[in-house]
Amino acid sequence: MNERSILVVAHAHRGDTVRAAYRVVTALRAAGATPVLATEDRHELTSADPFFEDVAVLGADVPVDAIELAIVLGGDGTILRAAELVRDGTAPILGINMGHVGFLAEIERDDMDAAVARVIDRDYSVEERMALAVRVKDTDGRVVYSTWALNEATVEKASRERMIEVVVEIDGRPLTSFGCDGMVVSTPTGATAYNFSAGGPVIWPGVEAIAVVPLSAHALFARPLVVAPGAPVAIELLDRTDGNAMLWCDGRRSHDLPRGARVVVRRSSRPVRLARLHPSVFTDRLVRKFHLPVSGWRGADS
Repeated sequence: MNERSILVVAHAHRGDTVRAAYRVVTALRAAGATPVLATEDRHELTSADPFFEDVAVLGADVPVDAIELAIVLGGDGTILRAAELVRDGTAPILGINMGHVGFLAEIERDDMDAAVARVIDRDYSVEERMALAVRVKDTDGRVVYSTWALNEATVEKASRERMIEVVVEIDGRPLTSFGCDGMVVSTPTGATAYNFSAGGPVIWPGVEAIAVVPLSAHALFARPLVVAPGAPVAIELLDRTDGNAMLWCDGRRSHDLPRGARVVVRRSSRPVRLARLHPSVFTDRLVRKFHLPVSGWRGADS
């Protein structure tokens, strides 16, 4: 059997995360697997505990396409970083929530040891989540930047005191133009993130759709939209925009947008893969994560 390489993604900012990483690395080694850390993580963890000094490094020691699975110790931000780390491979991501809401995480920290045992036994399923392909074009139509997003791509004003003027295009046709603080283009996975905070709809993960949500728009028609996944969404910065804007993807990757820039967002051909240990109903996840009141429910119809 080929040697198994498991990526462990964790920041060393909290003592409980360092201790959790120690337990995971120890369990993987005991099972004959090779634990792997990103360069930044190994540096931070080694600063907290020399135990991590000889852990293999992603890229330098183990290529990303050799990673079998990524175990993530943290909240949604750490899971998004893990998705970035394994983007060039096929490894699914298993999130163990060490933070607060942890909407993308599969389990809580109390179940960590059992989760690692199931990873070792390959006792998990894989769920594919739609991602976004994002391109920025200049006024001559040349692609000057390209990236991707799991949660959302946002076009935002760069200066607090300025707003941006945009025209929104859906499926190759202009829809409307207005001044605003920005635009959020979200996947169903990101529907409970920035999209949710901006007043966008909650979209069940099984629904293939893209949400388009204006931020503080100065317009009569500036409602959140839900469009088909095959419909490209384009946001153009009009010449009358007073100042520059920024493109952000998942809050991690950014690019400056001058006047006239065109941001095209469409469904990516490559999904993000999440490891699942238990079959779950998204309704239950919403209730649990947001502490929604359900008292008085008499039970579902048989």
